[in-house]
Amino acid sequence: MRSPRSRVGACLVLSAAALFAQTEIPEWCRALPRPEYRNLQRVAVSDAWFEVYKVAPAVFAIYEPHQFEETISYLIVGNQRVLLFDTGMGISDIRKVTAELTRLPIVVLNSHTHNDHVGGNWQFETVYGMDTDFTRRNAQGSREDAQAELAPGSICGELPKGFGRESYATRPWRIAAYVHDGERIDLGGRTLEVIATPGHTPDSISLLERANGLLFTGDTYYPAPIWLYRPETDLAAYDSSIRRLAALARQVRTVLGQHNIPMAPPSSLTQLVTAFEAVRAGKVPPTPAEPGKVIYKVGDISFLMRQGTAFRPRPPARNAVTE
Repeated sequence: MRSPRSRVGACLVLSAAALFAQTEIPEWCRALPRPEYRNLQRVAVSDAWFEVYKVAPAVFAIYEPHQFEETISYLIVGNQRVLLFDTGMGISDIRKVTAELTRLPIVVLNSHTHNDHVGGNWQFETVYGMDTDFTRRNAQGSREDAQAELAPGSICGELPKGFGRESYATRPWRIAAYVHDGERIDLGGRTLEVIATPGHTPDSISLLERANGLLFTGDTYYPAPIWLYRPETDLAAYDSSIRRLAALARQVRTVLGQHNIPMAPPSSLTQLVTAFEAVRAGKVPPTPAEPGKVIYKVGDISFLMRQGTAFRPRPPARNAVTE
């Protein structure tokens, strides 16, 4: 995954200059700090690779702004245990960060198993996974995908002290248990519902907390170009998944995606469906992006796809909504 999800914006202002001294600022980096973070409650942690924000009651966004993926993981705290929704890049120590935020036992569940979301999985004893071959294959780890994240222009400033660039890889992890669509995870005082949202990957999921109106959407939706060009991407499945999420919009107060900015309004779900339908119908001209890829942009929604993508006709609508 190497195409920036970012747009050019204001000049970069970096803290912790000793750790992240700038030499040459990549263009994507100039959009930072993103203005949306100004209104969020910052939580101090000792590792300057991460920024942590409280985005809902007992919910912390663990943001990695110094790598172009701008990956966000979420720590969702219950009364008895905690769920960590993704473990980020694995460039720095996310387990240490979570230990500064909670002393409760942690269960890891991934929004999907692309390398930028599973980098710290190996640090945790209890990791849940979707029951797919894609999940099991990725649990074996990968060096190639991880190394691609360090390409020139991918890092804002310096990597953490002691980080081994040459040895960097996504380490293997053990799947302790499988989860399935509709399963409910009780954290004690709060319950999360697993919603299978395949499309971006076969194992993509979202999490719904009905009591607080929170919908965690992984890479199915985030407020930046949504990547739909990988070989494992299924556009028909993606179409069905976003329609399923949009049908939940009235029950949702906040949408929390896994890149760039942690919070979006529920109206973004219906906008996502409208935009994707326009692209599938051939109503949106593509704009060339990096070689072999194009961007389709509809209002605030955009998709990065392979050039020449052929869309299959959408099957008749059916009610697949979790009521």
